[in-house]
Amino acid sequence: MNMTSAVRASLLAFIIAGAWAQGAGPDDPQIAAIVVTANQVDIDAGKLAKSQAHSTEVKDFAQGMITDHSGVNKSATELVQKLHVTPETNATSQSLQIGGEQNLAALKKLRGNEFDRAYIDHEVTYHQSVLDVLDKTLIPSAKSEELRALLVKVRPAFVAHLEHAKQLQAALNKSG
Repeated sequence: MNMTSAVRASLLAFIIAGAWAQGAGPDDPQIAAIVVTANQVDIDAGKLAKSQAHSTEVKDFAQGMITDHSGVNKSATELVQKLHVTPETNATSQSLQIGGEQNLAALKKLRGNEFDRAYIDHEVTYHQSVLDVLDKTLIPSAKSEELRALLVKVRPAFVAHLEHAKQLQAALNKSG
């Protein structure tokens, strides 16, 4: 991972985890916005990777991110409609959006194996950060049992994404 990506990813984890350190955790409308934004950021990166990646394995991974994260967003959207909750933009969801846009801008400048490595490096860090926030902030803060259940249900997919990204990362580092 290049230094800029590492710093951005570390900052992302700090912003997400630290945003709620001063008081109570996010409420359900804020959690909904965080979940939808976090998934959309990964969908957008996946779409770029699907079109720009050099490796077939990275393109396949990107398609998996698009499919899986779109499914999570569909489930989250259906749940918030059922619960009559309107997602509420907050500092964390805004930070995620800005970080996602910065990541896309950085990735758009890269080509070939350099793109593949940067995309996968970011995916490793991003999924680890999301898992940390799920475990430390979002799941414990969810007031709605159904929202908490959805977060718990999707957690294994994030673990699987992280492990798959780490495997790709190791393969890319060996090959190049």
